[in-house]
Amino acid sequence: MLRLYSGQRRRLSLAAVAFTFKQSPVWIAPLLTADIIDAVVERLPVAVIWENAAIMGGLIVVNAPLTWAYARWLSLAIRTVEVESRTALCERLQQLSIGYHKKMSAGVLQTKVIRDVETIVDTSRQTFDTGMAATTTLLGALALTAWRVPEFLPVFLIAVPASAALVHSMRRRMSDHNKAFRQQVDRLSARVSEMTNLIQVTRAHALERNELNRIDTTLHDVRDKGVRLDVLNGRFNALAWVLFQLLSVGCLVVAAWGARTGALSVTPGDIVLLSTYFATLTGSVTMLLNVAPLVSKGIESVRSMAEVLTEPDLEINEGKQAVDRLEGRLVFDHVSLTYPDAARPALVDICLDVRAGETVALVGPSGSGKSSMLNLVIGFLTPTDGRLLIDGRDRRDLDLRGYRRFLGVVPQETLLFDGSIRDNVTYGQDDLSEGVVREALEAANAWDFVEAMGGIDTVIGQRGSRLSGGQRQRLAIARALIRNPRVLILDEATSALDAASEALVQDALARLMQGRTSFVVAHRLSTVQRAHRIVVLRAGHIVEIGTHDELIAAGGAYVELQGLGRRRDRSGSGQPATS
Repeated sequence: MLRLYSGQRRRLSLAAVAFTFKQSPVWIAPLLTADIIDAVVERLPVAVIWENAAIMGGLIVVNAPLTWAYARWLSLAIRTVEVESRTALCERLQQLSIGYHKKMSAGVLQTKVIRDVETIVDTSRQTFDTGMAATTTLLGALALTAWRVPEFLPVFLIAVPASAALVHSMRRRMSDHNKAFRQQVDRLSARVSEMTNLIQVTRAHALERNELNRIDTTLHDVRDKGVRLDVLNGRFNALAWVLFQLLSVGCLVVAAWGARTGALSVTPGDIVLLSTYFATLTGSVTMLLNVAPLVSKGIESVRSMAEVLTEPDLEINEGKQAVDRLEGRLVFDHVSLTYPDAARPALVDICLDVRAGETVALVGPSGSGKSSMLNLVIGFLTPTDGRLLIDGRDRRDLDLRGYRRFLGVVPQETLLFDGSIRDNVTYGQDDLSEGVVREALEAANAWDFVEAMGGIDTVIGQRGSRLSGGQRQRLAIARALIRNPRVLILDEATSALDAASEALVQDALARLMQGRTSFVVAHRLSTVQRAHRIVVLRAGHIVEIGTHDELIAAGGAYVELQGLGRRRDRSGSGQPATS
């Protein structure tokens, strides 16, 4: 926490000074009140009353500008740390390897960026407000007590912390009840999330009443736990109030007795001052004790952030060879790949020379290694053994950021964001003209539906919710075309499309692949047949390589895969499959 705020020391110091003077009426006012009472009782000059009143009025008036200054400096410090923390997390997420992202839940990472930083901000503000209020009041009241009525200072130093500790111990006994209530609220949250996810199934089977009955039980449990917690809180607050009031009365009686008998040199004003300070000091110590849970909560969030900020699984590009141009020749030189904690390798001794401009289709059953080969080409994975050469250079030696500028990827599930068609197609290339965007859309067979929707500035909704699957794929193809890539990755780009959409997408893909090195993973025979070579994978090994006709004539693994596709076709899936 201290390291997070190391660059904000000046602002925090100014905020602390402003708060100290802003808070001064709390601990100075009892002293001024005591002076006014003494002036009345002892019939001192009226000027004494006016002097104390003027001081009190001045302290009250300057509270407004000091509060503004305090709020501004504290907010600047905390909000700056908020931005810096989220920036650091986002930058780290961009640097972490794809392997790390695959093993981590996106929801967990989002929580670290949003919820954990928000917790640190809230904790910082509450801790500073509470800590400064308690500390300044405590020190000010003790200093004035030592100056005005030093006989009572030992009483305060013993009785106040003892009473505050007693209250704190009573509060700790309620932690189990608070925990039980939080757990019940968490169950309710999970139940509501489950209900919203199942809404289509619930509605389709007319099970609305069943679902309402399930959640109604949880709601009543939350109510019962909440009522019990509220009653316990009421008892605690009553006991704490009674304890503080009795101690305050005791302090008042002792001071009054000392003044009446002459045992203590205490004035009537001092009696009021001591009674007020006792309650103030007890409250301040209790506030400081309550800061500890707030700090613990913030530190847990800092540790959660640190899991990302200190994660060593990074993609390092600094100091590596720049990639300014790319021909598109890729050579798998005895490449093997084993995932961490995997029982067997994903790829074994892969040897494949892909010429620039060649289209290579990867086919095979699930788990055969197709996706692993694509991830090696993109640079998401690094070979465990062997080398992947790109234009004759080992991929390990290249700056992947430069290399990926020459890549175009069309995945099975197109990733679009809530923005316009132009924004999605030109992602990362905002300076492109409308004419260039239109050419890419026309080449991707997307212009007709784009024009019908209102043009390239039409907003497509979150994740492209206003588009069909075929339309989303054609936008992905336009996005790839506009980058003018040298190497293409097509991962099941037509698998989820109907026949009409597939024809349009296949035509667009044919234009996209012309003159470019292309790696194609597809389960539809029509896509695979167009490849210059087909690589058949099984259990991480290459078992066959050849054209469609050559592999059919060989009658090996490729033909077996076609047989699986025909049986699937007869069961109603449509076209024969190759993987």
